[in-house]
Order: sequence, then C-alpha cells, then structure tokens
Amino acid sequence: MSVAETSVEGRGKGIRGGGRAGRGGRGGRAGRGGRGFGGKSWLVAVFLSPALVLLGALVVYPIVFSVYRSLFDASGNSFVGLGNYGELFSDDAIRAALRNNVVWVVVAPTVSTALGLVFAVLTERIRWGTAFKLVVFMPMAISMLAAGIIFRLVYDQDPERGVANAVWVSVHDTFSDPAPFPGARPRPGSDLRPSGGGGFTTRSAVRAGTPASLPLVAARRDDVRGARPAVLAGPRAGMVTGTVWRDFTRGGGGRPNVLDRGEKALAGVVVEAVKGGVVVASGTTAADGTFALPAAKAEGARLRLPGTNFAAAYRGVEWLGPALVTPAIIGSYVWMWAGFAMVLIAAGLAGVPRELLEAARVDGAGEWQVFRRITVPLLAPVLVVVLVTLMINVLKIFDLVYIIAPGSSLRSANVLALQLFQSSFGTDVDEGLGSAIAVFLLLLVMPVMYVNLRRIRKERRP
Repeated sequence: MSVAETSVEGRGKGIRGGGRAGRGGRGGRAGRGGRGFGGKSWLVAVFLSPALVLLGALVVYPIVFSVYRSLFDASGNSFVGLGNYGELFSDDAIRAALRNNVVWVVVAPTVSTALGLVFAVLTERIRWGTAFKLVVFMPMAISMLAAGIIFRLVYDQDPERGVANAVWVSVHDTFSDPAPFPGARPRPGSDLRPSGGGGFTTRSAVRAGTPASLPLVAARRDDVRGARPAVLAGPRAGMVTGTVWRDFTRGGGGRPNVLDRGEKALAGVVVEAVKGGVVVASGTTAADGTFALPAAKAEGARLRLPGTNFAAAYRGVEWLGPALVTPAIIGSYVWMWAGFAMVLIAAGLAGVPRELLEAARVDGAGEWQVFRRITVPLLAPVLVVVLVTLMINVLKIFDLVYIIAPGSSLRSANVLALQLFQSSFGTDVDEGLGSAIAVFLLLLVMPVMYVNLRRIRKERRP
C-alpha cells in the first residue's frame, strides 16, 4: 500500500471515528433528555389522555356494551344468556347470511389479489403501464354507495339499460337457437305452476297409463302458423305420455284445459321429469304435440317445461335473481378493489431484485417459471398483507349488498353485516340478536387481525 493510500485510509478512519463519537455525544444528550422526560409521568398522561378517552368512548365501550346487550332479549329486560347466540345457528336467514359470508371471504379477496398480481406484473411490460394502473385504480375513488348504484344499472335485465345484458344478448342470443314459443304460459286453472327461471312445473306427479295434459296460451300466431292439429296422447306400455298444445279455439267456443277440435299442437317443446329437484328423464314434443318418457324413470315425477321453451330473444339474464345475485355483487367488489391490490403488489414488485430475475432467464427459465418460482415467492409477504386486508374488509361488507340486491333477492344475497342492520333497525327490531351478530363478527375478525399483527411484529424484528 502506498503512503498516499495509507494517509487517505487514516483520514477516513478518523472521520468515521469522529462521526461515531459525534453520534455518541448526541445520543448521550438524547438519553439524558429522555430520562428527564420519563420522570414526568403526569406529562405523559396529559398527552395520552385525549387519545385514551376517544379510544374508550369509540372502541372499548361499544364492544363491552354489545357483549352485555347480547345477553338480553329484544326488550333488554330479560336475561337470556347465550340464547341469542344459539339463534345465530338456528335462524334460516342468519345461516344463509353466514354461508354467503363464507363465499365472500373465500372468493372476493382471492380473485381481487390474483387480478392485482396479474395487473402489477403485466403493467411493468407495457408502455402505458402508469396510465393503465390509473384506470384500474380509479374505482377506489368511488364510494360504495355510488358503486352500488352504478352496478344496479349495469345488471339491469333490460338490455336497453343494463350494460352486462347488452353485451350478453348481443353475443349469446345472436348465435343460439331462439325459444320455440317465447311468451307462452300455462292456461289458468291447469296443473302447471311457475317454478322459477321462467319454467313451469305440474303440481301433481305423473303416472304411466294416465296421459298428462299441458295446455298453454299466449303463444304467438306466427309461432304456430302451419302447425298440425294437436292429438290427445293415449296410454302406452312402459311410458309416461302427454300432450302440449295451444289451448285456443279461433272464434271462441272452446273449453278451457280441454283439447278441442282444431287446436294447434306445440311441437319442439322440451318436457322434463323432475324428482327431488333432479331431472330424471326428458323428451321433446312431436309434431302432433305428444311426448313420451320412460316410466321406469319418470313414474312418480313432476313434469316441468323449462324456461328455455319460453324465453324471449334479447331479453337478458337475470343477474340479480336469487341464483346469480351473490356472484354479481362480488364482481362489483372485485371491480373496486382489484386496483387497491394492484397498487400494493406493484410497490412490492418494485423492491424485487432484478438480478435474480435476469439470472433465472440467463439460466434458461421461461417467463412462467420466473413468475411462479421467483416473483410470487418474493412477493409472498405483500400478497399476505393484501389478502388479510381484503378479508377483514369483506367480513363487514354491507353497502354493496344493500344497494345492488333487489328486494326479491335480498334474502339470497344476505350477509352478516346486513343481517346485523336488519335485526337491530329493521321491521322486527331485536337489539339483543343484533348485538350477538356484532360480537360474532368481532370474533370472526380477531383471528385475521392476530395473524396480521403477528406478521407485522415479525417483520420489525432485527
């Protein structure tokens, strides 16, 4: 080592030593100041008391009072112990809300996080990545109330107003076969009754040897033009038979629910035999309106004419009906929160060492292997943060369900937070039951919060 290098190194050590000494001196003064401040416990209490008062009034007191109130009946005068908690698992509406909450917790955070991860990774490779992130994150600036109103219109069944159905009918109905008799319905007084989904089901079970009569009305004239006269089906060995026809006599004079001479057959109608909600046999009416199903399967079943026989073209899907309302609302939630997940994951992705990614590519790894074996494991802490945050958020979901779900489907879309509101402030007010639901929700959130706090403490350890 040269003399100059030795001199430079000596000066560097002196500077570093002086820096440490200086920091030590400041640390000593800070330490003395801290010990002096620590002796004034009353001053600490003065500064902390406003926060403690607010914490007690806004957090501790409501929790304690909710636990206390949950032990009493609706009037608040009679002590019922854990009776309200037992009703949580015996009431059908609350159990349906609990099932929906499970679906929400499993589906919504997972889908939002997965989409956020995909968006965060892909936006690094496109030129307008920042603009794309802005567009995806923009729904976070919209309140839950506004988002609910927006998606109530998006899911409107009328394609003239609902965007979802406008897209659906323009694609699906254009390439699918139309229903044979759109708008047709059973003759009043017949054995057929509405059974959901636009279909109709008989009240009584069918038997071999007793032909079923299924009269329909309101079939359009163009749909039966050229149709053959209907024929009353006769009994056949080993078969359940029946007739579907247009119960209308031109000029009047016909008898309701009776096949009169000249009444038109409805050919191509799908007939299903249903037992316990399961289709056990199906067939299609012939040109004369008759059908036959194997008695070995259809004996004792109810006959159903599914809604596909009568659905008018370009009418749209009932997104907010009992069957699809929960997935539809979850879709609106994902639309809002996928941008939140994307921003957090993108921030974590910015800290991933690029050398590891490039080294993997040099070693021959494909993009999918780099993503699955390097990017995702390195982003695991961030993904856990996003998942836990969204799970806590989903457990208290209320606004979207209350606004988007129509009254006819509100029971099918019910969640615990909405049930809490209905039990506490609805038509049948029971604050004891509402308090029990609130405490139960708190117990559901606490394990998730514990996992989150434990992870934060682990990350803070040196």
